[in-house]
Amino acid sequence: MYGSVSVDGFVADENDRPGPLFEWLTGGDVPLDESGEIKVSQTSYDYTRPYWDRIGVTIAGRHVFDMTDGWGGEPPGGIAHVVVVTHRPPPEDWDPEAPFHFVDGVEAAVARAQELAGDRIVEVAAGDVGGQVLAAGLVDEVRMDVVPVVFGSGKRYFGSVDAQHLLEDPDVVIQGDRVLHLRFQVRR
Repeated sequence: MYGSVSVDGFVADENDRPGPLFEWLTGGDVPLDESGEIKVSQTSYDYTRPYWDRIGVTIAGRHVFDMTDGWGGEPPGGIAHVVVVTHRPPPEDWDPEAPFHFVDGVEAAVARAQELAGDRIVEVAAGDVGGQVLAAGLVDEVRMDVVPVVFGSGKRYFGSVDAQHLLEDPDVVIQGDRVLHLRFQVRR
């Protein structure tokens, strides 16, 4: 499970705007991808790029898919496939050849993502779907890019998780520019 988050645990405000949560992705001088638009500090690059290179599939919810207009049919960040958790069919004008897979339910989404990922990892986007995957016991690791901002309210990193879940002590704590990278293993 992965995402940028405010120090009070939000991935967006009440209106789905991430505000300054992604400023760390544009405030550096080291290009993180081929677009040249995403630039981070060297420290953030050294942590983030190897992780991004290992991602084969991202699992996201239909809400995120709709908000991003399906990333124009191209998975973000060089990822090979996106599995969209939804109860609805793809948009009517959706290209069936686009590497997006529409699946009903988080268990089915994880199974499909694991098939598609091969020897690469499956990333689950933070938010409601990420919280559902965590609650189902299907998350091994939680990665957070904690940004020094307080939202006060909004969309929670873990969605509406209704039970306690224990994480191990952080095994990675890296300070970048305007971001703190954290990684936790989920306690089993």
